Amino acid sequence: MIKSRVVLCMKWGTLYSAEYVNVLYRACSAHIKGDFRFVCLTNESEGILPGVEVFPIPDIGLEHRHYYHGAWPKIAVFQQRLHGLVGRALFIDLDTVIWGALDPLFDIPGDLVAINNAPWTGESGARTMSSVFAFDICAQGHVVSELQANRDELIARHDIEQEYLHHAIKNIRYWPQEWLVSFKYHLRRPLIVDRFLPPLPPPEGVRLLVFHGRPRPMDLVRPPKGNWDRFPHYGSGAVGWMRDYWARHGGLVT
Repeated sequence: MIKSRVVLCMKWGTLYSAEYVNVLYRACSAHIKGDFRFVCLTNESEGILPGVEVFPIPDIGLEHRHYYHGAWPKIAVFQQRLHGLVGRALFIDLDTVIWGALDPLFDIPGDLVAINNAPWTGESGARTMSSVFAFDICAQGHVVSELQANRDELIARHDIEQEYLHHAIKNIRYWPQEWLVSFKYHLRRPLIVDRFLPPLPPPEGVRLLVFHGRPRPMDLVRPPKGNWDRFPHYGSGAVGWMRDYWARHGGLVT
């Protein structure tokens, strides 16, 4: 039986505007064949395109501070019931760039399929990163119920939500490394060189480009004055391939 396919994203606060949602929606539409639903969980729906299904972020008993150290609201997608949604979900952070076909990401089985970023940092073993992950909707309700029952203890122990997921879900599989690249680890030029050469474009075969922390896609599209990277790294001005991607999917580049 073929499962329904749902792309999920989540928006809160002011860091990521509705433009991020709309660009991600259009990029997913261009890189997924056949039917799928695109759902944004947010309490701020102004400016989001009509083709996006909007539902409120479920209340799982978090406080304001839990939204801004880690991304604990993401845990709500594992609720036993999620706005009547069913099927296989692909959760994508708003600052992710879609670079290739996404259909295969729905096909890898597992309670959770996520990014293993240990090879990026030179660590041994596996480290679960939650920028892009897949799961069966309503199949991992214990992830939410356990957090609700022991919120402060679990948040203190794991610090950020992806560390909690790494321990709460036992059957975790990881995306093939060649499917994803990190802007920071793979495309940013080395120190000193980054003052003279722009970031590399994603190589052939990559499906997703992951941003985490500063810089963010908008910094490369409509750059601020001076350094848009985190010192001692340096980047300035617009990045051509990133502007092209943004414009191609309906974003503003000026």
